[in-house]
Amino acid sequence: MKLKETGYTAQDIKDKVDKYMIETYERMDFVCETAKDQYLYDEKGEKYLDFYAGIAVNSSGNCNEKVVEAVIDQVQDVMHTFNYPYTIPQALLAEKICTTIGMDKIFFQNSGTEANEAMIKMARKYGIEKYGPNKYHIVTAKMGFHGRTFGAMSATGQPGNGCQIGFGPMAYGFSYAPYNDLQAFKDSCTENTIAIMIEPVQGEGGVHPATPEFMTGLREFCNEKGILLLIDEVQTGWCRTGKVMSYMNYGIKPDIVSMAKALGGGMPIGAICATEEVAKAFTAGSHGTTFGGHPVSCAAALAEVKELLDRNLADNAAKTGKYFRCKLSTLPHVKEVRGQGLLVGVEFDGGINAIEVKHECLNRRLLITAIDAHTIRMVPPLIIDEKDCDEAYEIIRASVEALSV
Repeated sequence: MKLKETGYTAQDIKDKVDKYMIETYERMDFVCETAKDQYLYDEKGEKYLDFYAGIAVNSSGNCNEKVVEAVIDQVQDVMHTFNYPYTIPQALLAEKICTTIGMDKIFFQNSGTEANEAMIKMARKYGIEKYGPNKYHIVTAKMGFHGRTFGAMSATGQPGNGCQIGFGPMAYGFSYAPYNDLQAFKDSCTENTIAIMIEPVQGEGGVHPATPEFMTGLREFCNEKGILLLIDEVQTGWCRTGKVMSYMNYGIKPDIVSMAKALGGGMPIGAICATEEVAKAFTAGSHGTTFGGHPVSCAAALAEVKELLDRNLADNAAKTGKYFRCKLSTLPHVKEVRGQGLLVGVEFDGGINAIEVKHECLNRRLLITAIDAHTIRMVPPLIIDEKDCDEAYEIIRASVEALSV
């Protein structure tokens, strides 16, 4: 929908948001009217280089033609039905995902936080049914992030911080250990522990990749103790980190993995995949969803996955991400550049404020985000090339220099 079709001005739209919407977002001061590939366009037709990608969603590009076509085709056939009839997009997507990442079973949800809720529920139900009523404890990482519903929020290792503030007591049964500290994770497990839940790269926690020793060590420890390894790939999954799933960078395999964001190519969808044995915990009535596995979202996801794989965008993420990180390391005031593939974080020294860098970049029409006052994060579409990275670098450099005056 474009402004000229509504009869409203851009300011009218902003005023309506201010008047009617419950705001929990820091709005960027433009109306996003159209989007294509690695760009967003405002109401004046000005383009913005999009290194946000809808928060790691639009991996094959904004409004990818094949994804859009799949959505239109499916809307004309079945827009929505409940999860009792078989639907073609759901079946084909289930097969494509499971065979691509080597997992046995899948359950569809609507988002990343829902996928993580399902993963937590499946692990606990498996533990309680197999070992007894006390086998529900889950260890997660400090400064991790798993979502904003109560289970996922409770699994988020930021007690008294961030998304947990003001919501009262968290759900019982979670402990937190320092990220990349294998011994601390081992020490946090008890006789009641059924699972360890981890992000292979902490996104909201500062763009910190897991070390190979940490990830392989967790897998070996879980095997030894009969504990499930749960991997949250909501942000890292589907080619973002240079492999189809980030855990493949470590040569390991989880018992359950969650995914969302890039899976839908812009349509809302989430999922968990599990081994045959663990998936048996979910039986009729134990979990459900009205919209999960939505025909239109599944059709979009099937087209998106094919685009990511057919265009080999994992390799592009690895190659272009390495180039971009090397270039970013030459910025003024840089303390450290971190990341995996095209999940990139830049931590600045005390001489520069990352939030102000974000705002300066927006003024120069580059879309990035800031995790805190120290670190900016970029998750661009995986179709970008070195020229796009050069353009983004120059805008960030100019922004940093402007703030250094």
